[in-house]
Amino acid sequence: MTAVTAQDMDSAMTEEPEDILSRLPTRLRDARRAQGLSLDAVAKVSGVSRSMVSQIERGTSSPTIATLWNLTRALQVDFAGLLDGATTGAGIELLRNDEVPTIDNRGKSCRLRILSPPEDAGRHEVYDLQLGEGGALVSAAHRRGAREHLTVIAGRIEITSGTASEILGPGDTARYAADLPHAIRAQDGAARAFLVVQDA
Repeated sequence: MTAVTAQDMDSAMTEEPEDILSRLPTRLRDARRAQGLSLDAVAKVSGVSRSMVSQIERGTSSPTIATLWNLTRALQVDFAGLLDGATTGAGIELLRNDEVPTIDNRGKSCRLRILSPPEDAGRHEVYDLQLGEGGALVSAAHRRGAREHLTVIAGRIEITSGTASEILGPGDTARYAADLPHAIRAQDGAARAFLVVQDA
């Protein structure tokens, strides 16, 4: 994972990148205060340590892409709106393999690589899901109307949504309610899948 730098955002910003980065700490702090959240509360919801949130707000630490993604989701703010003045430029937005933000603490022997942009958090999230042998991603119910779409790339996976359950192999796709308790479990070894989460 890499830090969000001026060079990373240069092609997508109409303002000077240095100006945008200098305002990011203040805007994160203002977004937190607007919701009446303490540093501890944001840390608990986002999974980012209290000390790191404080350092980012003071401008003494630059957040990684994954950290910024988690903070914008916790604060329920739009990433582009947070930066203000950000626009989508012409051309191709590229995220190299070693730059993809990764979450490793959401399940047993489970890695989630975040493929969707931070501003889509909470609405349309796209993941590369990698499960080790015996790996599982067990989730509580999302918001009412939420759905997930999972396509198996390799291995075999069991999908459970509420009381329903199905086994999928490579190339199989499952679409299921995510506003019920649900789980994705590797079967007979490691597995990999493409996961899309759509909140209502």
